[in-house]
Amino acid sequence: MEEKVIAISAGHEITESEFNEFAARIPQQQQEYIHTPEGRQQALTQYANYFLFEKLGQEKKYDESEEYRKILEGVQRELLSQYTLTQIVKDIKATEEECHTYYEEHKDMFQKGAQAKAKHILTATEEESLKILDAIQKEEKTFEEAAKEYSTCPSGAQGGDLGTFGRGQMVKEFDEAVFTAEVGKVLGPVKTDFGYHLIRVDELSGDSIAAFEEVAPQIEQQLTAEKQNEVYMATRTEVIEKYGLEFK
Repeated sequence: MEEKVIAISAGHEITESEFNEFAARIPQQQQEYIHTPEGRQQALTQYANYFLFEKLGQEKKYDESEEYRKILEGVQRELLSQYTLTQIVKDIKATEEECHTYYEEHKDMFQKGAQAKAKHILTATEEESLKILDAIQKEEKTFEEAAKEYSTCPSGAQGGDLGTFGRGQMVKEFDEAVFTAEVGKVLGPVKTDFGYHLIRVDELSGDSIAAFEEVAPQIEQQLTAEKQNEVYMATRTEVIEKYGLEFK
């Protein structure tokens, strides 16, 4: 199947696969933009410009100048050096067994603090809070209905839902109330600098160790980097002995 040509610049046919290879080398932080129609067109224009100005540089014989040759030598040196390093470590990767062993020997590093899933209703006065609590206890309103109607916190629009959070993420009084609460029971009013809170904790978990599956990617990345660095340092020592290095 013939390659699709998406542009012709200075006589060079730019194929889709050729351009995609170029786009893949664009820095990671710009990749999301590159995948938009505007970003892709901008990147294609940039790539096409290389051929236009390359042709101009050849006509002006800039590529024959001493300054250009020195720049080219430096770029080639850096490129070959980086490519060599990449080739040396590309196949070095932490094994699953090594990751498991590390996990078992360093479990204390993967402690998960207590987590809570809770909802709250925030009011300006204790009197308002008590009235709302009374309505909830009499089942005149559900907690979520009361939050939507009375809470002054933006979370009220979601029925007071604060999502899941860890110990120490909320203000002291709120934090202490939540992490000593009985799950499913409405407590309060709890006074903080923000006002008075009615709180219902829906889920509460104590300190625990993260499962291996949760932290495996993190461990693999760390161990792989360490193994690659060891090979790099050993190779550097070898080439210093072979080629020499002296600082003066």
